[in-house]
Amino acid sequence: MISRLSSSHGSKIKTIKPLVSKLPPRLGYQPGNERERSRHRDVTQPYRGWYKTARWQRLRWKVLVRDLFACQMCGRIDPDTSKLVCDHVEPHRGDREKFWSGPFQTLCVDCHDRHKQIMERRGSV
Repeated sequence: MISRLSSSHGSKIKTIKPLVSKLPPRLGYQPGNERERSRHRDVTQPYRGWYKTARWQRLRWKVLVRDLFACQMCGRIDPDTSKLVCDHVEPHRGDREKFWSGPFQTLCVDCHDRHKQIMERRGSV
């Protein structure tokens, strides 16, 4: 039926462009632009600046060494510290005291970005 329709009219079925792309962004950044999204989060979540301090870097290093560069969820050991996260066991939600006092654990990026985030969204943590 479709082949008869397209051959009899001499044209192919055209795709309809999604209208969503024409809507103005509601989040303050364009979807797909990770740099802009990060900038937006820096403005709306001031505690993100704490992660960029020398104090945090020292604290992070102490936790990684204490945990022997091993993920506390899956046990993976990774000498590449860019693949490890110093994670707040209890979410601080911008509370300065909780942010600096911990408790902390080492997680690999996979466990942190998948399992831990799912647990936090569900309220399990």
